[in-house]
Amino acid sequence: MGLFDFVKGIGKKNTAPAEQQAAPATPAEPSAQEIANKLLGHIKALGLPVTGLSVSYNGTTDLATIKGQVQSQADREKIVLAVGNIDHVAQVDDQMTVATPAPESKFYTVKSGDTLSKISKEFYGDVNQYNRIFEANRPLLKNADDIFPGQVLRIPA
Repeated sequence: MGLFDFVKGIGKKNTAPAEQQAAPATPAEPSAQEIANKLLGHIKALGLPVTGLSVSYNGTTDLATIKGQVQSQADREKIVLAVGNIDHVAQVDDQMTVATPAPESKFYTVKSGDTLSKISKEFYGDVNQYNRIFEANRPLLKNADDIFPGQVLRIPA
């Protein structure tokens, strides 16, 4: 798929519960390897099916590179979005391969005041198609109100 741009610093904070310890007096920036490990753990925690998964992160350019093989285009896109919607990531270099290629979805960046119904009206002409967008972004979204400005969503054809 290539290189995808995201808005750095607005994504979800990626902290695993096991890592929540007493906060240091001055929070230190995580290393590139720590961020790569967290991104890898985030993908695995979502249960997205991928074989040979590897994630690297370049802290100078805020670029995450993802490699591996997925069965479907939808899984590929969900992995790219899972990584890109994390606060340290500004770009995702998708180097994954797809076993069964299919047309790519459209992507939409959420704006302030957006709801899935409003986005559904824009793309499908029907506010009641919001569940189609919600399902296309599971398990990245836990509920239909779980969107935030700057987040990138998959919009299936």
